[in-house]
Amino acid sequence: MAPAIRIERTRIPEVVALFPPEFTDPRGTFAETYNRRTFSALGIDWEFVQDNQSQSSTRGTIRGLHFQIPPAAQTKLIRVLRGAILDVAVDIRVGSPTYGRHVSQLLSQANKAQLLVPEGFAHGFCTLENDTIVLYKVTRYYSPSHERGLRWDDPALDIDWGITSAQALLNPRDREFPVLSELPNFFYNDDRRSAKSVEVG
Repeated sequence: MAPAIRIERTRIPEVVALFPPEFTDPRGTFAETYNRRTFSALGIDWEFVQDNQSQSSTRGTIRGLHFQIPPAAQTKLIRVLRGAILDVAVDIRVGSPTYGRHVSQLLSQANKAQLLVPEGFAHGFCTLENDTIVLYKVTRYYSPSHERGLRWDDPALDIDWGITSAQALLNPRDREFPVLSELPNFFYNDDRRSAKSVEVG
């Protein structure tokens, strides 16, 4: 029997890190990074409809914090193909006991980790190495009219990105996103789509 996917729940239970098993032989390695049946058995039964891939040339590149609002809200499954990132998810579900809190997870080519970020969270990452490639699956198609963002350096979020504002490389648009206190209420804690339970054990 093949070894099971290892799952680690973060301090926000809906956000989980997954570590698919990797097999090594003289040719190199092989890993089944996504299997609909296997993930569904774990409670990860969203239908992913689009894959996105980004390449960041420079360490300290920050992409985020991004999300799409209903009815185009997305659950994301993120992994790194080359390099390393600090991946961050911020709970923006009004009424959630973890509203305004965040989790951060090291994702790298070396550790093969993936992060599941459900609807109701703003997502972003900071590259820890030059020439980093990130791939993420999403459950709804990209919709420019539904795209929103949260300010990456909002003091209320207290995110330690590992770099200073002067060192950060961002899209100018991302620097102009609102802080949490100015963000409209797009998600609520009773939205069951963003609160599915993932089995850990």
